Amino acid sequence: MKTIDKTKPILVTGATGYIASWLVKKLLDEGLTVHAAVRNPNNDTKTKPLNKLAANTKGKIKYFKTNLLVKGSYNEAMKGCELIFHTASPFKTKIKDPQKELIDPALLGTINVLGEANKHDSVKRIVLTSSCSAIGHDASARLKSKNQELTEENWEETASLSYQPYAYSKMLAEKEAWEIFKSQNKWDLVVINPCLVMGPALNGVANTSTSISILKMFGDGTLKNGVPNSGTGVVDIRDVAQAHYNAGFIPSASGRYIVAGTNTSFLEMSQILYKKFGDSYKIPTKILPKWLIMIIGPLIDNQISRKWVRNNVNVDWKANNSKSIRELNMKYRPLEETMIDAFQYLIDSKIIGN
Repeated sequence: MKTIDKTKPILVTGATGYIASWLVKKLLDEGLTVHAAVRNPNNDTKTKPLNKLAANTKGKIKYFKTNLLVKGSYNEAMKGCELIFHTASPFKTKIKDPQKELIDPALLGTINVLGEANKHDSVKRIVLTSSCSAIGHDASARLKSKNQELTEENWEETASLSYQPYAYSKMLAEKEAWEIFKSQNKWDLVVINPCLVMGPALNGVANTSTSISILKMFGDGTLKNGVPNSGTGVVDIRDVAQAHYNAGFIPSASGRYIVAGTNTSFLEMSQILYKKFGDSYKIPTKILPKWLIMIIGPLIDNQISRKWVRNNVNVDWKANNSKSIRELNMKYRPLEETMIDAFQYLIDSKIIGN
């Protein structure tokens, strides 16, 4: 059990990211000092939203130039920090080189950040952003589990470099993190495993987020003919930030935490959006047959392979979030609030038009 001194700076890697920006907001709102690790501190497009947040709080933010692939690049950012939030890891689906675009940044980044922590006596706890994909991205994991639901004891078993490489990258990175943790006794490790994250963005460049890209397809006509009969978990971005914060500062927090607000489906998500926005946007209202998804899925997204369709379409998604509720004091927002706020953000930001 670790108690974190809130007068010490808090390191957030990938601080300008979709999830990280909400976490930074929470830390700043609490009056804390954030060491924001970013690739380019001089990129005003990415730092401006965080600077705006800091200006309206008692907290402070300081930027550090870092690179996931460069050993030792987190040395300066880590000095004096007792708590590290390692959120930096790419979330992409449309990729050309999974090793270069997903595996290397996720795995080597984890090795570099956690390895650097071993050199700093101040570090007491690391909170790692993993994913439910590392627990069980493919339906086969759920179907083999007790009650056909995912728990923190599950690990993704079917992903590979050629099949669902994003899930593969998250699984490899998290397993490596646990191995590094076991090799030392200076700091403890808490892992957050969110499912599909939805909600408004703070970072100003959210149209590059895969979560936002998925949501965009609900309203821009891409899915106007229907959605797959596929289950998914959804969690609000604001709840994900709160889960990270609680994982950092609740002394008894330990192990992995599934952070999932709702066990749902793409059809239910569409129905919520249609009820609110259906008069103005081409929001899908029906399910596409499995055979059709086999044909058009790979054309929309190269991760929607025929193998994925066979394994996941017409299968419910279910995860057990009770550990996060019990140990991290999580109270999740309803799906309707998340979906409406997220879609309204796309409209307000002109990411999607009529």
